[in-house]
Parts: sequence; structure tokens; C-alpha cells
Amino acid sequence: MRAFAAAAATALASLPVLADPVQADDQGPFHFQATVATQAHPSFHADYSGKNSLSPGGESATSVVMDLSATVRPWPGAEIVVQPELAGGKGLSSTLGVAAFPSGEVYRVGNPEPTLILARAQVKQVLGAWTFTFGKLSTPDLFDHVPFADDPHTRFMSWGIWASAAYDYPADTHGYTIGLAAEWSRQWLFARGGIFLEPTTANGGVFEHDITKARGLVTEVEARFPRWAARLLGFLNTARMGSYSEAIARHVDVSDTRADGRTKVGFAASANRDFGAGLGGFARLSWSDGNNETWAFTEIDRSLVVGALQSGARWGRAGDEAGAAIVVSGLSNRHRRYLEQGGFGFLIGDGALSYGPEILGELFYRAALTPLLSVGVNYQPLFNPAYNRDRGPVHIFTGRVHVAF
Repeated sequence: MRAFAAAAATALASLPVLADPVQADDQGPFHFQATVATQAHPSFHADYSGKNSLSPGGESATSVVMDLSATVRPWPGAEIVVQPELAGGKGLSSTLGVAAFPSGEVYRVGNPEPTLILARAQVKQVLGAWTFTFGKLSTPDLFDHVPFADDPHTRFMSWGIWASAAYDYPADTHGYTIGLAAEWSRQWLFARGGIFLEPTTANGGVFEHDITKARGLVTEVEARFPRWAARLLGFLNTARMGSYSEAIARHVDVSDTRADGRTKVGFAASANRDFGAGLGGFARLSWSDGNNETWAFTEIDRSLVVGALQSGARWGRAGDEAGAAIVVSGLSNRHRRYLEQGGFGFLIGDGALSYGPEILGELFYRAALTPLLSVGVNYQPLFNPAYNRDRGPVHIFTGRVHVAF
């Protein structure tokens, strides 16, 4: 907790003092947010560990993420967004050992030093029923958006809850890509599609700019009504992936089997419902063929999520939120056999495997201290981390401070 308090104080001390504070949902040209999160787990049972395992000893880790976005609207229907981001710290066990990793505040970088990147630089143009978006962005900005599970800064933190985790969406190690998307809308119906760059290597930071060799294609249809919405997404990723079947047959690391033209195909379905009085529910279901190696997001081939979010209006604190969710994750048969043989991905691999579905629950409460500042706590019970019945359960606790204006 001392590390958490020190990191929070450092982040808050660096914030500019505003003479006339604005609300976080203000539609002005500039928006700033900073999130400091400390996660910890006590020691847990593990029959063995590998190079990508969650450490069975008690540990903690702190992350700090700050970003400032500027939005300009230079002509009718146009919007340009530029957002630099400063991120530092790391996840538990250097962001290894859990498929539905417990913190969306950390990246798969492994370097705790603060790093400044250009997270987003995009142009959006509305032309009648069509909206076109181009530039550097995060694919979940445009696709697979579930309103009650969309922001690890303030709500659910697990990768498997705020995203449809079997959708191996195109991204670099920081979660961003470059691409083009188009959306058509009419009344309650929305249809969108996009093409995005894939990294040159799994969990890589350099993009393959030749879209004839590597690309991420995605389409989505959404029905949206005042009280509920539902979506169906399909994707086809192409990159120089390794084959799990070939790695098993040759007894080699999957990275040694990479070849051009390998694909990953799958779908994601989601729905959310507003029950009134500040209560909302949601569900996600996603699947991928899992024939070739995980490339950009996380090592999940099947995922089911259900959850609920309640505003504090029921108990007289309208700015507060409480949430509960559970995610069950699984692997394809080939992916499972590869790990059972002692294989490693870029996120998980204990050196052996007694397979079971990875199950992670999440409970959180976020208290709004002022319109700009909130604090929260999360509890995540985790069973079969990295699909391994020989390890766990793990109890993960988080303290979080968030500032936005």
C-alpha cells in the first residue's frame, strides 16, 4: 500500500491546477486522464512453474497511465483526434501467467520505465449515413464496444471482461494499430467494417505495412435500442504465424514454424441491457479456430463473460459504481496440446499443463470523491491460471485512483 500511495501522490502532484475545472464528460477540445493502480496477490499453491508462469510467491505491481487527447473539428462532419500517452510500471509477474490478465492498465512490454507514445492520431469524417475513420487507433474504439464493460481505467480491469478475448484484434504491444474503418447507420441498425495492420512478429511493436502479407479484417453488425443492444462480429487475421500442429509434430517452439499466409478466423457476439435504476447487464461470447499462434492480444480461443454494473444512485451516491462479472476462458485442442507438450506462448506457459478452463471473477467498487477524482478497489478470484489445474487458486486485490477532466 505504501507503493500505491507513493505512486498515486506522484501522479496527482503532476496534474495541472485548473482555475475553472470542467466535468469529465465535457465536450471541449482537451481531455486528460490519469490512472494509478496497484495489484497484489498472496502466495498460492503451484506444483511447478515455467518461464511464463504467474509467480506463486506473494507479489505486488504498480502501473501509472496518463493521456491527454486533443480534438479539433476543422470542417463540417470532420473530427481529428491526437492523443499522446505516458505509461509506466508493470503487471504482476511482468504481465505473464494469466490469459484473462487481471489489469487492463498494463501492456505486454515488460519494461517498467515510463514510456511516452503517440497512442491515437486519427481522422473521422461523417458523410450522410456513413462515417469513415483512418489513422492510429485501438480497434476496440470502433468494434466490440459493450458500454458496461469498456474502460479498465474505471470499471472492470480483466482483459477477458472489457474485451471479447478470443478476438485476437490487431495491435502492437501497447494495444494500438493503424487502419481504416467505415460505418453505415440507419435508425437502430449499424454495420461497420475495417482493415488494420498486424505486427511483424507475435506481440511485436513493428507493423507489417504490406497488407498483401499481413492484415486484420473485421466486420460487425449492431442493433441498438433505448434499453438494449446486441452485436455480432466476424474477423479474419492474416500474418506470419506459427502453427500449433507443426510445433507439436516437430517438438519445437511455435515461433520456429512461422510462415506467410497463416490465418486466424473467429467471431464475437455481445449484448447489453439497461434494467433501469442504474442497473445494467452484459454478456460476451467469442471463439477463434486456434489453429495458429496467438498474435496480438491474449492466449484465449474460447471466452464467455457475464456481468452487471450498478450505479450508486440506489444508495444516494450517483457518481459511484459497483460491478460484478465472471469470465471463463478456454483453448483450442491444438493450442492445448502444444502447452501440454511444454510449449510457450508470449503470455502463458508453465512448462507442463493439467488442462482446465481458466475462470476469473471480478468485483469492484469505485467511489467518486469529486467530479474529477475517484478511488476504487477490485477483488479477482482466479482459478486454473493459464488453464492449469496444478496451480492456484489465486486471490488478486487492486487499489485504483483515477483522475479525469
